[in-house]
Formats: sequence, structure tokens, C-alpha cells
Amino acid sequence: MDSPHGAAVKAADFGMKGPRGWVFRGVDVEAAPGSLIAVEGPSGSGRTCLLLALTGRMKPTAGHAEVDGHRLPKKMGAVRRLSALGPVPGVTDLDPSLTVAEQLRERALLQRRYDGPVRALLRPRGERVAGTARRIDEALAAVGLDVEALPKGARTSVRDLERLEELRLSLALALMSQPRLVAVDDTDLKLSDAERAEAWALLRSLADRGTTVLAVCSEAPEGAVVVRTAAAPDPSARPVPGAAPAVAAGADPEPAAAPAAPAADADTDPEPGSEPEPEPTTKPDPEPATDPEPEPATESEPNTESEPDSESEPKPDSDPESTTDPAIESTTVAAPATAARPGSASLTKGDRKPKTRTTVRKGTSDALA
Repeated sequence: MDSPHGAAVKAADFGMKGPRGWVFRGVDVEAAPGSLIAVEGPSGSGRTCLLLALTGRMKPTAGHAEVDGHRLPKKMGAVRRLSALGPVPGVTDLDPSLTVAEQLRERALLQRRYDGPVRALLRPRGERVAGTARRIDEALAAVGLDVEALPKGARTSVRDLERLEELRLSLALALMSQPRLVAVDDTDLKLSDAERAEAWALLRSLADRGTTVLAVCSEAPEGAVVVRTAAAPDPSARPVPGAAPAVAAGADPEPAAAPAAPAADADTDPEPGSEPEPEPTTKPDPEPATDPEPEPATESEPNTESEPDSESEPKPDSDPESTTDPAIESTTVAAPATAARPGSASLTKGDRKPKTRTTVRKGTSDALA
């Protein structure tokens, strides 16, 4: 397959910042057309985002980059048209329910419908079918994938492919559009040492044919243009160990907690010059003053413990010689005194009931005798 001329890649202080901080920044690279560029770094350091930004799939926020003379981020559409994505998890995943032949045919139909020129749709059907088959054969030959050597040939399901065979199929799908730049993510993931060496040999052969290859890896091979990424520290999200905690603007810093003093014995005298700390006292909130409601007046109950009134006592006769029979001696029946309950209306002296008094005269007592 006639490979087009590769794309030169240049970047200076290239970076991208998201809502949680920097994804990557300070990336500098300069690679000639047909180079093998290895993006090396630990997982989570922004390697995939850098790959997507250099192929026009994500918008950078710092610095600038040029791909085949197209400046990013202004010419992202032009960069997308001249580049293609190989295996990128979450972006170009293969459909496990399709066979290898179905996956290749589907990609060819999509490219002819959306990526190809309009006049290609006006060609005769036989010519279109022959052109599609030719592009598929050239892509498979470029990646070294022999479909007939698979367990079920072209009818082998994608889910039954090995990791290296899946990588070759994804690269074949990307090369069907004859791109100038091919991007591959997680190149050496889940590969043995022998398979890793075979994968890098495959990518280097594509670069030797003139296509610029951008590959993400955990360890770059020899002879590649290496771009290293590192996780950018975010002080707000990950504080430095041993550093003082951040204090919000306008807030008073909290004082450091003093160590607890040992409890003193009850028999030990306090040290001279030390004053005991006054215990904090809390005053209860005063209750609102309310006028007491007057209780309704109730009838007075007899009070058996009250002293008898002086007027109820019998007065002795002024005649010293008068004698009265004890049985007929004057008796007085006094009404029991009542004591008003607290809060009830008290009875005045004039309101009391009149008391009855019975007096037997001397002459009457003699006649009875």
C-alpha cells in the first residue's frame, strides 16, 4: 500500500488544564515526518489526553503545537482529517460481537460514506466493491495480520482474538484511511517481553513506510523520540506531607492544641503563682414574666385546727352565789370556723354567720331542781 508522507509534530510548553487541575503541561517535542514518538509515563499522568490533543481530539489550554503545519488548537479539524486512532480504550474499542470480516467491512463502508469524496458514491457498485477489498488487503498486509491463519478465518469473533492480534486488527482499521499520523494507546499493556518486542517492531515498520506513529507506553524502546509525562502536583487536592494546612482567606487560624496537663492529687498544694481557672458558668435564659392568672374563688372548707374564737367562749355569771346544774349548764353551740384557702376571697367579720348561745337562768334551774 502506498503510504502518504508522514506528518511532522512540534510542541512547545504544551499543556491542558481541567476542572481538577493540570492534566499535563510543559510538553516539548519536535519530530520529523515518519518518526516513532513514544509517550512514556506512569498511568494517570495524562498520556492518553496528550495523545488525543496531538491528534485534534481534545483542546489544549496552554502552549501550542503543530501537526503537519496545522497549528493547534486553531486547526483541530484539519489535524483530525490527516490523523487516525488505533487502539484507544474507551474511544475506538472493537465490537466483540462482530467477526473480523464484519469489522473490516463496516469500517470500509463508514469511511466511504463520511470520509471519502462525494464522487466516490457515484461510481458503479462493482468498482466500489473492488476498491474496498483492495484497501482492506493492503491494510492487513501492512500490519502483518493473516486472516486465514485465525482459528475460524475471517469468521473469527473479535472476542476470541489474542492481545497482539487485536492490536494488529485495530491498526489495520486505522490505516484504511491512509493517514499521515497514527496514534496507539497502551502499546505494551498485557504483553509479554516477546510480544512487546514484536509490537514495537510492527510500529517501527509503519514509521519506516513514512507514517508518523505516536504510541503511549510505560517504557519507551530504543531509537524512539521520547516524550515523558508526569502527574502534575495539585496543592489544593494533595497537600504536601508535613506542610501546614491551608487556611481560608479571612479566617483566623486555629491555635494548636496544648498538651493535656497531668491530673493533680487532691492532697498536693498548687504551685505558687498559679491561679485556678474559673469554671465557666452559664446563666439560664430569663423566662418572660407573665401575670399569674387569678384562681376562681372556692367555698371555704372547715378548718379543724384553727383556734376557737374568743366570742364563742361562755361568759361566767356575774353573781357569785348562783349555781348551775352541770347538766343544765349553759352551753354554746358554735359554728366551726372556716379558713379560706390561699388565693380565695377571705370572709370579713361582718360576713360570718351569727352564733347561737343558750343561757339557763338561776330561777329556772331552781324550779327544775
